Amino acid sequence: MPTPPVSELTARARDIFRMVVEGYLATGLPVGSKALAGEGSLQLSSASIRSVLADLEGLGLLGHPHTSAGRVPTESGLRLFVDGMMQVAEPTAQERAAIERRLAEPGPIEAALAATSSLLSELSAAAGVVMVPRRDPRLAQLSLVHLSPGRALAVLVGEDGAIENRVVTLPDGVPASALVEASNYISARLAGRTLADAAAAMRAEIAGGRSALDAASRDLVERGLAVWSEDAAQRPVLIVRGASNLLDEAALHDLDRVRSLLDDLENKQSVAELLDLAREAEATRIFIGSENRLFALSGSSVIASPYRDRDGRVVGVVGVIGPTRLNYARVVPMVDFTAQALSKMGALGKLIG
Repeated sequence: MPTPPVSELTARARDIFRMVVEGYLATGLPVGSKALAGEGSLQLSSASIRSVLADLEGLGLLGHPHTSAGRVPTESGLRLFVDGMMQVAEPTAQERAAIERRLAEPGPIEAALAATSSLLSELSAAAGVVMVPRRDPRLAQLSLVHLSPGRALAVLVGEDGAIENRVVTLPDGVPASALVEASNYISARLAGRTLADAAAAMRAEIAGGRSALDAASRDLVERGLAVWSEDAAQRPVLIVRGASNLLDEAALHDLDRVRSLLDDLENKQSVAELLDLAREAEATRIFIGSENRLFALSGSSVIASPYRDRDGRVVGVVGVIGPTRLNYARVVPMVDFTAQALSKMGALGKLIG
């Protein structure tokens, strides 16, 4: 049955429907006619309220759990509420400051994203998720500095000014001059290229006999580039924090669903594929229950928003995953603000797409 638009509901039906949805989202429990009548604002008898509840159930907007006399919103009802009735509550100044503070912490961008995911989880009482952009920085300079026998420090400077360090294992007997030669070659001949392009260009020079590097220096260049290529391939594309928040008091009434959701979160590749659907969105996307295949069985919702790099390209997605009784009015603008804050970082060159 098609879901009716909000405009087709009577004022009385809209009020009762809104109260049921808001009550359910607040407690996770069914809302009955006695509870609604007890609030006093409706000025209706329990019998009149039950009649409206039955009508809303007939429209497919409310469900009637077998073990309760109360009603809960269906997925269609939640979609109607989110799209046509919800009044969003913008993040407080304290929440905005907390998000920006986490993102401004020094260290690799992945650490800031993980911290942001944890904070979103804390603020939403659900699981916070961030899809991390795969990083392939463009080289400005790469230097190899001797540390100890068999070890050197590779210092990569990206075109965006980002600096990263990695320890490189050296073969026995490598002279200091080879480290200098390898560093000069990378900075002079491979600057402006991504790591993959730099490695390909070096191999082409060697194959074409155009490289002036000796064998030792050539080996060092390969090791210096490989340490980042291998690292990039092993980077997690998805950060999930706060899954334990899903085990709240209301979850005790539906442990099977929660177990199913936790199992779904373990399948990070599938979660990443779902979040990827939000990459093309201009604003925050909301997937409720069976609207997404991955969480259909657990009856869960996903709120996700894309964030961008300094060139305005979408490089990742940030969001929240939790039960369908998420506080959408609060979480949606919070996710949207976090995505904007990440995009601001991208505009400052702190994100690499």
